Amino acid sequence: MLEDLINERLKKKTNLEKVGIDCYPAKVERSHKIKEVLKSFLFLSIFKKKVAIAGRILALRGQGGIIFIDLHDGSGSMQAVVSKKNYKDFALYKENLDLGDFISVQGTVFKTKAGQKSLKVIGLTFATKSLRPIPSQWYGIQDDEEKLRKRYLDILLNPEIRDMFKKRARFWNAIRDFLIERDFLEVETPVLENTTGGADAKPFVTHHNALDIDVFLRISMGELWQKRLMVAGYEKTFEIGRQFRNEGMDAEHLQDYTQMEFYWAYADYEMGMNLVEDMYKYVALKTFGKLKFTIGKFEVDLGKKWERYDYAETIKKHTGIDILNTNVDEIKERLKGLKVDYSREGFNITRAIDNLWKYCRKQICGPGFLVGVPVEVSPLAKRDPKNPKITQRFQPIIAGSELGNGYSELNDPVDQMNRFNDQAELRKAGDEEAQMTDNDFVEALEYGMPPTCGFGMSERVFSFLMNKSARECQIFPLLRPKKGD
Repeated sequence: MLEDLINERLKKKTNLEKVGIDCYPAKVERSHKIKEVLKSFLFLSIFKKKVAIAGRILALRGQGGIIFIDLHDGSGSMQAVVSKKNYKDFALYKENLDLGDFISVQGTVFKTKAGQKSLKVIGLTFATKSLRPIPSQWYGIQDDEEKLRKRYLDILLNPEIRDMFKKRARFWNAIRDFLIERDFLEVETPVLENTTGGADAKPFVTHHNALDIDVFLRISMGELWQKRLMVAGYEKTFEIGRQFRNEGMDAEHLQDYTQMEFYWAYADYEMGMNLVEDMYKYVALKTFGKLKFTIGKFEVDLGKKWERYDYAETIKKHTGIDILNTNVDEIKERLKGLKVDYSREGFNITRAIDNLWKYCRKQICGPGFLVGVPVEVSPLAKRDPKNPKITQRFQPIIAGSELGNGYSELNDPVDQMNRFNDQAELRKAGDEEAQMTDNDFVEALEYGMPPTCGFGMSERVFSFLMNKSARECQIFPLLRPKKGD
């Protein structure tokens, strides 16, 4: 059936080419976007100004000697009317136009008897001949995975999807504007690294042919590189870009995604929390025009007072476990009682505590900040001088999830090397997410890095505010190839 439709359109293409019509010209006439014509409709109508608009045909109706065309150009839609008495090539176009074709039409504006703003066509030019039929606007693509696979059609047929990606662009631009207005310098750091750093995550590995070495795709937004820039004398930096983690896929997690990280010299985690709270409110207003959101089962108001959630106290409240005085076996037993599924591979006290916390966070609406996080799960954060078992780390908690991560950065090279050594032992024991030792970074710290606050957030924040899965909010998410492709 589809093959027959394609063949029929190929015949139409041939018909047009036989009479000298180029179905794929490099350029067509276009004087206005549709929204500009609609905005200036009265002026154009009174003075009978000729205009040229171009776009895709999304509806096509023939009534005797008239063709009604609904044309869409991204800025809006407008009806173009082709009359047999006004257009000498009427029959040719009536027989060979299809839904999905791109055309340019020239003429003057008028209102139909029904009051619809329209264009009376005196000239028509093909811009692109469509060879595949577009799914119905009313029914579209029904299969969810097919929507993601053919996202271009999903965007074409669904204005809300098109609007979502405009919001996504505003989201990242708002973050950029917020930081630049506060004198942060935007930087770019390496995507390919000899040693991954800045997060607990399993990296992708690839081979660099010119250097004949294996390298890793970065798992953070240049954390250890941006800290080197603090050593170099910059006081405020940030980066927005793609990062990669070779881990599981679910509604909140993807393998390649956009991340932002900033680093701020002479600031601590308390200053960082104040800045992040202001930033989230600013970005929400700039992107969505509101501070109240429905996210899953939660009703979240970013404008209310942001709470503080102590890590150990929260876990004890929800599970009864004192993480500062526990062991792996006790946590295993409690996870079993809570019916929490977790990976047994490389399981240790760090992963055990983390799984307890992941259970607890799902009970918290927010907005607020997680604080009091233990040293064992924060290898790059500065210890709290009041309690060296915990770190000066903070994470925004919104709708049962961590939507960011920041801390007073560790700048003691001896302490940093000791923690890298601890992480190395975890890797030897099978923990593929434990951090790698970066001796060059430790050397940089030995030259001296000022007190610094760092913070990172990913596109998960946007997907939460949209109340959609992370994959739905990526314009072209990675999918398994179709069988036979």
